[in-house]
Amino acid sequence: MAEEQACCVVSLSAPPDAPEPCAGPWSCSGVVLSRGPGLVLCQGAVFAPFLRDGRAAWTLHRALLPDALRPRPRALARAFGQAERWRFGGEVAADDGQTLHWFAWLRVPDLDGARGGWTARASAGHLRKGEGLLACGSPFGALCPDLFLNTLSRGVVSNLAGEENALILTDARCLPGTEGGGAFLPSPAGPQLVGVIAASLCWKGAEWVGLTLLCSLDAVLRSSAGVLDEAGVTVPPAPGQVAAVRAGGRQDPLGWVALVECGTAWGSGVLLAPRLLLTCRHVVEAGAPLRVMLVPGPDRAAAVLGGHVVFATEESSPFDVAVVELEESVPGFAPPRLADTFRPGEEVSVVGFGALGRACGPSVTTGVLSAVVAVAGRPVMLQTTCAVHGGSSGGPLVSSRSGHLLGIVASNTRDTTVGATYPHLNFCIPVTVLQSPIARYRRTGDPAAFAGLNRAGEGVRAAWRLQRQPGPPSKL
Repeated sequence: MAEEQACCVVSLSAPPDAPEPCAGPWSCSGVVLSRGPGLVLCQGAVFAPFLRDGRAAWTLHRALLPDALRPRPRALARAFGQAERWRFGGEVAADDGQTLHWFAWLRVPDLDGARGGWTARASAGHLRKGEGLLACGSPFGALCPDLFLNTLSRGVVSNLAGEENALILTDARCLPGTEGGGAFLPSPAGPQLVGVIAASLCWKGAEWVGLTLLCSLDAVLRSSAGVLDEAGVTVPPAPGQVAAVRAGGRQDPLGWVALVECGTAWGSGVLLAPRLLLTCRHVVEAGAPLRVMLVPGPDRAAAVLGGHVVFATEESSPFDVAVVELEESVPGFAPPRLADTFRPGEEVSVVGFGALGRACGPSVTTGVLSAVVAVAGRPVMLQTTCAVHGGSSGGPLVSSRSGHLLGIVASNTRDTTVGATYPHLNFCIPVTVLQSPIARYRRTGDPAAFAGLNRAGEGVRAAWRLQRQPGPPSKL
């Protein structure tokens, strides 16, 4: 495949008598940008122990200080605040993210070929959330290239930040060692290189993240313009826009999602009508004044609206639901179409303000509908493999095939034994549970329409306790 032919592994080591931290060996992934001249772009952090004071000091017991190279982009500082305790995979872990934006250019004469040329690339400035991406890198770097060289992972553009989308978040799963590999945008003309893997996002506090941070190739080329010019390298212009392969259905769930803040608590919400929003009870249970923030779209500007809770399920209810009436109508709102059936194994997506969402707007993650849990023949819980993080609660679960709203996110999986949460097994409330109460409320305006959610039977309660039958509390 073209993606694999454009990627490689870069490894380096110091002389045998070199002191730590230079001893190595060190390795990462790389991407072949050009075969005429032969140029490889890779992660720069692996060179950090060798760079301070130039070649004469390569074996000295000193490393490049984080402030010796270009400062971190503002978008990085905003997205990865120190208070949130991010931990990254690969060599960036020891530097607490300070080397996320370091990349290195390598001149590789052996790659010069008669049929040279630059790898086809695309501009990140035209990316949209939900577009499909294919990442290519080598897990664990040079550890075992016979097994791991140029492994592929498919995902979507989850989020974007910075000038001309300099930072790209994807749910394509990239392990440590893939840093420096390429991210490609599928198109009818063939894959287009759009970004370089900067880090696999491993932990945010006690929450496993399982997403991947990319730096757009545009941003790297802009920052490298002076260096490449001095080396006599001419970079051909990228196409202005690429006809990308879209992921998702006919409706845009980004138009339904909102950030819901209640005191110090916050989460996501789903707009069902111009003034009606669904979220989770635990998002609004503080009882503080509500703020609902709408993301900008083709037909509306960003806005902050007030709202009040007209109904919230009791804490004993298995359904973690709250209904919010907005103080103003959302202009030009197109309501989602609600699903009435569920197909295990179908491709789905979640939209919400988890992971980087509060700093960078809603994120999109994809997966499959892994299970439909039914009681007495009626679906009462949906399980998915989409990456769901703190802040995603109340966000929409959407069918990628039809674009219909399947349900709202309620929780992901928590192992209380070790105090960790895992995003790729999560639980959603089926929209079919809510359809009749919503229709009755819209017809009558009486919040008592939702009272039945508090009277769920023991089978439903057991399912949401993650148990087959009543017993000791589950560890999840």
